[in-house]
Amino acid sequence: METKYSPLKKGPTFSTVHAVTSDFKQIMDICDYKESELSSLNGKVTLRERVNEVYKIFDGLRKPGNRSISNIAMNAERRATRGTRAPSADTINILIDGGEKQEHGLGRKSGPLLSGTAYCISSCSMILLNKTLLSSYGFNAGISLTYYQNFISSVVVVLLALCGAVSVERLNWKLIRVWIPVNIIFIGMLVSGMYSLKYINIAMVTILKNMTNILTATGEYFIFHKLQNQKVWTAMFLMFISAISGGITDLSFHLKGYVWQILNCILTASYSLTLRLVMDKAKQLTRSGSLNEVSMVLLNNLLSLPFSVLLIFLFGEWEYIINVDVVRIPLFWVLATASGLVGLSISFTSMWF
Repeated sequence: METKYSPLKKGPTFSTVHAVTSDFKQIMDICDYKESELSSLNGKVTLRERVNEVYKIFDGLRKPGNRSISNIAMNAERRATRGTRAPSADTINILIDGGEKQEHGLGRKSGPLLSGTAYCISSCSMILLNKTLLSSYGFNAGISLTYYQNFISSVVVVLLALCGAVSVERLNWKLIRVWIPVNIIFIGMLVSGMYSLKYINIAMVTILKNMTNILTATGEYFIFHKLQNQKVWTAMFLMFISAISGGITDLSFHLKGYVWQILNCILTASYSLTLRLVMDKAKQLTRSGSLNEVSMVLLNNLLSLPFSVLLIFLFGEWEYIINVDVVRIPLFWVLATASGLVGLSISFTSMWF
């Protein structure tokens, strides 16, 4: 006796079977064949007859060794009813996947441009502020100015961490010991940059800073065996020629300033290479197994404070700070504080870049 199913009973419908994709092509062929048989016999196929034939096929697939038909039916019905159900998060993700890929592609292309632009703006602002403080105000304590800038940066990061705006890794002695070589180079980089600005003009500082890229690329080749393409080396060769040409035609040439700037380039390249060397080991010493940009900024600025204090007393700058009149000018402190905030932005944009 033929088993009949009520159309009110919830179960796989003919439209459900038609929603099956390539995984169910065999079932679709059987359904089409059965439908053609019914059409030839009756001339017209009713919905109930279609449903009955589908259930017969499903009953045959339930034999041992076949796949679970309940899963097939459930997946088929889910696919068939996508158009009538409210779109889920997965459905939305599938629908906009192509658009997301295109947007992410644009983001990857514009990311380096934005980060590079932000870094250039921050770096130029820092050079102008330091030049103003050292030359216009005649402040001759570069180490002390570096200390104040790092102090401002540390305070800002700590306040942001306390407010929950940023996440910072908890410091431990093992992590600090690994990071000390990076921090020493970091301090030398900042101090040498201060003294170079004291003796040479901003234009030459900017031109000579390009030598850092050549030193970094050379270090990456010998240490990490990273090869640059011909276009990169051509661009760096032009940077080298511009630095030589600028130095020859510099009317305000100052040997001490050039020595400080060349030292600054060496230390800046060494900082980048050393940071890359210790990064993996530093990540292993944190609780989360990672070290984000904010934590690195805090490490650099916070650990530099005791070293800077030691250098201030070693070079006798503390006597100069006590007696100099410029520290009593409010605008001087405004600019010094602004330089600390800009220095913080340089740290973030350099890591972003």
